[in-house]
Amino acid sequence: MLWIRNLIAVLVWAGLATLSRPITGNFSWAVFSFGLGLLLFWHLWQLSRVIRWTRDLQRPPPPSAGLWDEALARIYRHLRNQERQLSLLEGNVQGFLAAAQALPDGLVTLDQEFHIDWCNRIARQHLGLRLPADRGQSLLNLVRSPEFVNYARQDDWPAPVLLRSPGGGERLLMAQLISYNKHQRMLLTRDVTQIEKLETTRRDFVANVSHELRTPLTVLSGFLETLRDMPAEALSEDQREQYLKLMHDQAQRMQAIVADLLTLSTLESSPTTDPQPVNMPALIETALSQARALSSGRHEFSSEIDATLDILGTGTEISSAISNLLVNAVRYTPEGGHITVTWGREADGSARYAVKDTGIGIAAHHLPRLTERFYRVDRGRSRESGGTGLGLAITKHIAMRHEAELDIASELGQGSTFMLRFPESRVVAERALSS
Repeated sequence: MLWIRNLIAVLVWAGLATLSRPITGNFSWAVFSFGLGLLLFWHLWQLSRVIRWTRDLQRPPPPSAGLWDEALARIYRHLRNQERQLSLLEGNVQGFLAAAQALPDGLVTLDQEFHIDWCNRIARQHLGLRLPADRGQSLLNLVRSPEFVNYARQDDWPAPVLLRSPGGGERLLMAQLISYNKHQRMLLTRDVTQIEKLETTRRDFVANVSHELRTPLTVLSGFLETLRDMPAEALSEDQREQYLKLMHDQAQRMQAIVADLLTLSTLESSPTTDPQPVNMPALIETALSQARALSSGRHEFSSEIDATLDILGTGTEISSAISNLLVNAVRYTPEGGHITVTWGREADGSARYAVKDTGIGIAAHHLPRLTERFYRVDRGRSRESGGTGLGLAITKHIAMRHEAELDIASELGQGSTFMLRFPESRVVAERALSS
């Protein structure tokens, strides 16, 4: 114990002063006072060392600090323990911040008055925030959407609100305010632009399917009612045959639409199969024969096909894509027009299948939407030609499943060129013609 050691030191000096009294006489008290002075000087010197140490507590305490040794050791252990805890807490905080930065959604922490404390990177993009410049600013002054301001001023927020991103663009956000930790608030933002687009596409798709099927169903229903209600002798044999033919055509049209819808569903839901070598020249020649039969001599055909060039893929899917592009060319090229088919290798090692026609052409503003389901440049003409409005959508999906690109170039009144570009990784090394 410190006080015991100090007491022993005082008693030792008192003993020495007593023993020296026969020699020193009355100066024995001076000896005792000198000893106490030395002890006090020692303590003051050690205290000065402790004070110097307190100026930089990161250093170890001074060694042999006398009476202060035990106290300094405890203080130093406490400081080191505090440092370890602070380091652990700082690591946890940094981990939480890193996790918040990695979130796919925006996160903003706010006080009770909606003043910004912190936000992650996604929130900066969504809301156009800048830190540290916007720290302490009211969020309601920076996000001035009336929908959001009205939403934020509610007493509670049981459901999120949709708003346009103040950060620019056509981004649509879903924002949700949450109360936490007494008087603090949190804003979560999620980009739902693609979800909204998909929902719009779904609604359009359902409407388009209903519209496409309604016409043939109306025709079928009308003719069936006519045949059922009219006496058999009221219709001539030619009229009956005409009605039956029209009904058959409309039934085939519905069958074609359903078949294409099933094909699209299969392409979207089924996994890609292991690619196998596909004899492209043979598939193209077969598609050309079918196109000539569909044309019935109304068009001129020419082709330039590399007979040694194959690709890796699924033969049935590639055949469908090739035929779709050729059939479209026949349907939308006036009588006497010319259709050219080419298949060959490009300078960069890729392979290109192209169908060029001298048909009616397509205006530039229609080109980005041609591969949408049921999208038609001219609805009346498309139906007359027998198309379902799904051929290019099917072709695009097949291209994506084969890492290919569907390119379309067209000029109104001058014709169109539809191209499938297969990457070099899909091109099979040239084979001998005899194989």
